Amino acid sequence: MSEQNTVKRIPIKNSVPYRELKLHHDFREALSSMAEEFGDDSAYIIKTKRETKTTPAEYKKVSFKGLKRDVEDFGTALMNMGLKGQRFAVIGKNRYEWMVGYYAWLCGLGICVPLDRGLPYDELEMSVIRSKSDILFFDKDHLETVEALKAAGKTQLTTYICMDKIEGYLNVPDIMAKGRAASPEEKDAYRKLPIDADGMTILLFTSGTSGLAKAVMLSQASICHNCWSVLSVEDLRHGDVNMAFLPYHHTFGSTGQTIMSLAGMTTVFCDGLKYVQKNMVEYGVSVFFCVPLLIEGMYKKVMAAVKKQGKEKTLKTGIKISKALLKVGIDVRRKLFKEIHEQLGGHLRYIVSGASALDPVVNQGWLDLGVKVVQGYGMTETSPVMLAETPEVLSLGSNGIAIPGVTMAIEDPNEEGIGELVCQGPNVMLGYYENEEATAEIMRGGWLHTGDLASLDKNGCVVIRGRSKNVIVLKNGKNIYPEELETVIGNLPYVKENMVYGQARHKDNDVQDLALCVRIVYDPDYVENILGIKLGEEGSPEREAGLAELDKLVTADLDRINAELPAYKQILRHELTDQEMEKTTTGKVKRYKQLT
Repeated sequence: MSEQNTVKRIPIKNSVPYRELKLHHDFREALSSMAEEFGDDSAYIIKTKRETKTTPAEYKKVSFKGLKRDVEDFGTALMNMGLKGQRFAVIGKNRYEWMVGYYAWLCGLGICVPLDRGLPYDELEMSVIRSKSDILFFDKDHLETVEALKAAGKTQLTTYICMDKIEGYLNVPDIMAKGRAASPEEKDAYRKLPIDADGMTILLFTSGTSGLAKAVMLSQASICHNCWSVLSVEDLRHGDVNMAFLPYHHTFGSTGQTIMSLAGMTTVFCDGLKYVQKNMVEYGVSVFFCVPLLIEGMYKKVMAAVKKQGKEKTLKTGIKISKALLKVGIDVRRKLFKEIHEQLGGHLRYIVSGASALDPVVNQGWLDLGVKVVQGYGMTETSPVMLAETPEVLSLGSNGIAIPGVTMAIEDPNEEGIGELVCQGPNVMLGYYENEEATAEIMRGGWLHTGDLASLDKNGCVVIRGRSKNVIVLKNGKNIYPEELETVIGNLPYVKENMVYGQARHKDNDVQDLALCVRIVYDPDYVENILGIKLGEEGSPEREAGLAELDKLVTADLDRINAELPAYKQILRHELTDQEMEKTTTGKVKRYKQLT
């Protein structure tokens, strides 16, 4: 009997598309579709000059037709420079030129290698070497890195193109000008370049939480299919304003950007993490693709402001009233909580959360305020989305159901119904670059094995329990899924992030079992300004007293949480710090770094 027949799998139900959409096969088709459907509407709004005390900010608008034209002009010039057929690595913060270069290269010039701008130099250099990149497309913030790469001479880079006009380098403004001046025949030749939509045209390094990143081979067909799947079930509208916050080098960021543009949405850019709220007001952001860390942080700030103003009781009363009215089909949330909405720009209506689990309490909190939050689930290896909640399928604490065209199941479930999440579909990668062993390990029996443990809730939606490699197994055979406990502890308003882990418990020099421990990163601003605990200067008696008071509060809160848990799940030890843990660029804690 074959492995296919002996392995037990619980099937996961699929979304049914509620919108009839065209399925594009490559990015050239997608760009043409955007330009044809949305024409002169704004695809991007770009800030060209920041506001000062005496002068207002200045902006440039790029239409969907303009986006297609810029891509073709830039691509034509690159083709005329003799760069076709090479590998094009791109590094830089999210900006319009990043996407123009990405699309231009993928419309027939060769393979694109998006690089994580947060990587340490050694890892970045290794990624360039491993990907065999020939061209580096970078922004001016990475000039020092580029100079170091050139000086080291370890890569095979031959061409450097800067997104900004700087001395000594090829740059976008000059190359774009050459493309605009190109003949109609040259532009037509670029438009007719063959695209291998089903082959590897994108090489993306995973932002893994353990060890060396793998190089994932993706096709344009797989990404375009993923765009179609998401657009067919999510409430993304022509005219919405999206802030491109997720890094473009991450597949959720770049695929998400293409999804937004195919929906006819206007994209704006964030000035930086501390300006998120200000930029939401500035641009009237209505849809936000982001990671749980940011969504939870935004919600905690809103609630902290409510508490500081002494309006907690008023908010609770308002929520009760709005819930009662919702039962009879009347929605007054945006009017009732207008003051809170105006702090976020007044237009925010839809948040798409991905990369890791979102706290259900936060999810419900946003919903109570009139902002719908849907969770998705995916990985670089699946282009990336596999599961998603939709306006019709919402189940708090879940990641929804399989998106259209994707087949998913829970493999080898235990007595609790928890097993590994597996996937099949046109969104699945071609494999790991030059790593047949790792490819064979993840692709078994015709299924991609995600390494994530999951179960189904009462609504048939998938609940991610955590990474199989993170499971803490006690001597009595009980399994602890640290991510579940981290979500509960993360509800404490002063907790910025936390990590649950097992630590050996000794008695008479013998290891008796594992004690569950938690490392808590607290928010100093909340502790001092909301809790009123003075932390003082490092090493001062005041700080020692403040930390002792905070520790007492944390102990009481953990005791309260433990009281609701079975004995084997209780947190027995904790440590406090204000130093953030090392994370991937999508906000996942690098556990292996914390435990070494």
